[in-house]
Amino acid sequence: MATPTHSLGYAGCNFLRQRLVLATLSGRPVKIRKIRARDDNPGLRDFEASFIRLMDKITNGSRIEINQTGTTLYYQPGLLYGGTVEHDCSVLRSIGYYLEALLCLAPFMKHPLRIVLRGVTNDQVDPSVDVLKATALPLLKQFGIDSESLELKVVRRGMPPGGGGEVFFSCPVRKALKPIQLMDPGKIKRIRGVAYSVRVSPQMANRIVDSARGVLNKFIPDVYIYTDHMKGPNSGKSPGFGLSLVAETTSGTFLSAELASNPQGQGAAMLPEDLGRDCARLLLEEIYRGGCVDSTNQSLALLLMTLGQQDVSKVLLGPLSPYTIEFLRHLKSFFQIMFKIETKPCGEELKGGDKVLMTCVGVGFSNLSKTLK
Repeated sequence: MATPTHSLGYAGCNFLRQRLVLATLSGRPVKIRKIRARDDNPGLRDFEASFIRLMDKITNGSRIEINQTGTTLYYQPGLLYGGTVEHDCSVLRSIGYYLEALLCLAPFMKHPLRIVLRGVTNDQVDPSVDVLKATALPLLKQFGIDSESLELKVVRRGMPPGGGGEVFFSCPVRKALKPIQLMDPGKIKRIRGVAYSVRVSPQMANRIVDSARGVLNKFIPDVYIYTDHMKGPNSGKSPGFGLSLVAETTSGTFLSAELASNPQGQGAAMLPEDLGRDCARLLLEEIYRGGCVDSTNQSLALLLMTLGQQDVSKVLLGPLSPYTIEFLRHLKSFFQIMFKIETKPCGEELKGGDKVLMTCVGVGFSNLSKTLK
């Protein structure tokens, strides 16, 4: 861990997860002021408070101070402890909101993390558990975090607004990460997906599959979309359906897209045919953006590159998302790491949109909290 230094100050509620995750890894305290100070309902929301409680559960000795109105937060990180944890997530955001942060922190725990998260598994805002399972786990394996115990399992599905889903995530600990050189995105060789439906007719999932295949079969014959219809207590508390698609390339890159139906009682009803077609088009757009890591996991890849051994890591990305751009600024504040950014215009070698080659030297982060056996 870095030696305790002066705390970093921020204002506003944006990028709260980024700041708390990087504070925990770098060991630097962080103070965030003016959290929705001018809002009619000022301060931290329920899902942010739930996230802070989760950070408290997986660390040992963290100090968290929140003022009366919830507009100022002081976080002094403790040691990442891990172990077996259960957490009830807020139903305002999906479990993916919490899992994204856990994926960043899990390899650096003292004990391997085994966590059960309850709440909403699929919504329209955050990456779903299905997409993270198909894209983030193979990315962790590239960095040498691969063993039997790396697993992400959907036990129950839960759709908004009721939730009621349950997810199990376990991850091994690593002393150090290996550097990566992901330069060749490869060509798309297969498309896989999951069409899920809960508390609606099982026929919905089949209708989604038919319309998605109608779009994708024009490009590649190897399209297989599983239908997942959960019944009874495994189907959560609210009705809904959706689709997550993942394209795999010849060089082992995974690009994803997903869509979920509108929550019960909010917005117009969606036809499963429209949802399937729109999701397939979103996947084609993600493939056009390209790169060796899809836009959902850009920040995870850059963080693991930063924390790697003191060696050069390179990754080819599609256009950087606004979230990733802010993440790079935060990496500079917390770890004093700067990336070399080269734009690679699309041409003969690279198809699709313009690409960005990101290069950095790792800080040589070593997991000091891991017990020596």
